[in-house]
Amino acid sequence: MGCGLRYVRASSLEEALALMAEDGEGTRPLAGGTDLMVELRRGGISGGCILDISRVPELRRIEVEEGEVRIGACVTFSEILEHKGLKEAAPVLQKASGTIGSPQIRNVATLGGNVANSSPAADSIPALLVHESKVVLASLEGWRELPLESFLVGPYRNARRPQELIVGLVLQRMGAGCYWDFLKVARRKALAIARLNLALLVRKDSEGRLGLVRVALGAATPTPRRMESVERMLSGRPLSEGLLWEAAGLLAHEMVGQAGVRASTAYKSVAVQGLLVRSLLPVLNGSWKG
Repeated sequence: MGCGLRYVRASSLEEALALMAEDGEGTRPLAGGTDLMVELRRGGISGGCILDISRVPELRRIEVEEGEVRIGACVTFSEILEHKGLKEAAPVLQKASGTIGSPQIRNVATLGGNVANSSPAADSIPALLVHESKVVLASLEGWRELPLESFLVGPYRNARRPQELIVGLVLQRMGAGCYWDFLKVARRKALAIARLNLALLVRKDSEGRLGLVRVALGAATPTPRRMESVERMLSGRPLSEGLLWEAAGLLAHEMVGQAGVRASTAYKSVAVQGLLVRSLLPVLNGSWKG
């Protein structure tokens, strides 16, 4: 593993934060290790401390409350998939979790690790964005919460300070009468990194208009983002085929505006429109009643 690299396992959050305070710059938290182990094998880490937080009880909890959901950083994607309370409270995240890796990977990969890695193609992040999630960070100096969109500052970069740990995520619980979806485009049906992913959460009002619209896009921009211009276009209007395709065109335009023109743009600009149209078809054709 390289000269000077040491391994330490924390048994409590207090112990983990104390170890982070000793040498935050040189300490790498280890939860599931699905990203960290790849970096170790590539020789990207040659010194410092690997801090194993996978057995810290405070980081392994799922709490479903009246208005929000709290998920610890070391909760695995398999645990998210199996949790009955998340089926109603956070279904977008639950569906996205089922697209990550393979069963073996989901058994060890954690929500906190996926967020900490901050990959533009992370499947959990668009789902977390439509649930208006906040990242909970802790150090010996105190605790703070950041909106997930503010936490992500660039590809594989985020606002975590050297001595901080990601403790968990706080999600806004999905309300009654909402329609939701998560769609992913990849080269294979499993064990594939997303080329595009899209999360959606909408609710119709009593007059059939879209009173709530949240659309988040991943693997197409430097960081996954809520597509607010598309949300504004759809919000407060009854959905029609013309409006749906107009919004899909705007989504492609916004994607290119944020990511720039690349070799994949010709493909992705068409594919992303298809994702939005496909995700909203049940609302348009009436197969979803709300």
